[in-house]
Amino acid sequence: AGKDYVRLSQPVPLSLPAGKKVEVVEFFWYECPHCNDFEPMLDAWAAKLPADVAFQRVPVGFTARHQIAQKAFYALEEMGLLETLHTRVFAAIHVQGRRLLTEKAYADFVAANGGDAAKFSEAFRSFSVNTKANRARQLAEAYKIDGVPALGIQGRFYTSASQAGGHARALAVTDYLINLARKS
Repeated sequence: AGKDYVRLSQPVPLSLPAGKKVEVVEFFWYECPHCNDFEPMLDAWAAKLPADVAFQRVPVGFTARHQIAQKAFYALEEMGLLETLHTRVFAAIHVQGRRLLTEKAYADFVAANGGDAAKFSEAFRSFSVNTKANRARQLAEAYKIDGVPALGIQGRFYTSASQAGGHARALAVTDYLINLARKS
């Protein structure tokens, strides 16, 4: 504690689905090159999580620019396109060099990938997406997230690659914290 991870002084309320015992939250931003680098490793790790662990991605909303990507994430989720387009958003930004900085840019991206731009914009502006974005910002604030990628564990701990000394080490620390959370 204090070196590889932080123990929060104020626990964060959990939102565990039934049957889950440990919550892990990844905080990220589509434009972050470190998040892009972390994504394939995180996907492989998350695919192997035990049944008692609930994993969720939470886009950060530090600034207005972050909030565009944050709302795009939740709009994709609302449309049922997140699983298909999540990694494509990273690729569009970091491999193809696309600048997805506006609602329209994201809507055009969705249309270019077989989705409906008008439905995307409707979802992007919806009460539901705004509510999810507000909750995400509150969660990031509660965890005291100041950079990404970062991992919150069980409302009591967080770690990151910069803190733990690399992406693989951050996942090893997260595994350790999952086991610690199970014991308490």
